[in-house]
Amino acid sequence: MDTSSITPTPTQLRALTHPVRLRILGILRTEGSTTATALAQRLGLNTGATSYHLRQLAQHGFIVDDEERGNARERWWRAAHASTRTDVEKLTEPGDQEALDAYLQTVVVIYTQMLQQMIEDRATLSEEWRNASTMSDWRCRLNPEQATRLIETVETLIEEFEAAEELPEDDPDGVPYTIMFHGFPRPGGPTGGTS
Repeated sequence: MDTSSITPTPTQLRALTHPVRLRILGILRTEGSTTATALAQRLGLNTGATSYHLRQLAQHGFIVDDEERGNARERWWRAAHASTRTDVEKLTEPGDQEALDAYLQTVVVIYTQMLQQMIEDRATLSEEWRNASTMSDWRCRLNPEQATRLIETVETLIEEFEAAEELPEDDPDGVPYTIMFHGFPRPGGPTGGTS
């Protein structure tokens, strides 16, 4: 089984349309295995609600039991894959597109929360890390082929950093670093949209 990424079916995408589930999955992917109790404390939820979301994620193949950590009293969970990928070319039915759109709406909610937290935490960063962070956007005129090439180029560059430049765990200067990349036709422009 490939554990590097999952390309969800429309049914699996629907399971990820709840922000709490997406946050849980993100925590398990970035921070490792944990329990429903620890997640509930972290997310400000009760353990029952957290357990429900964990079961939904497990039922749809996003997380699995961490058999090395669990015992009779505590169930530990871990992410089954390192990332989620979407294959829009295979989602051709209207219902499939709705599932993708609902999932992407949830992704935007999570990204917005993360960006807000980053801004709130910015004052606590060293000058070096403040200078190694960016909130930038560029505008250029592209056709679909150029836009696709741009996306693929950026993805390849990031993947090269992941593969070749990963720092050892004991490097004192290394920290988990988030890269968000968005590219899209300007809303309300000639490609459609209402804003």
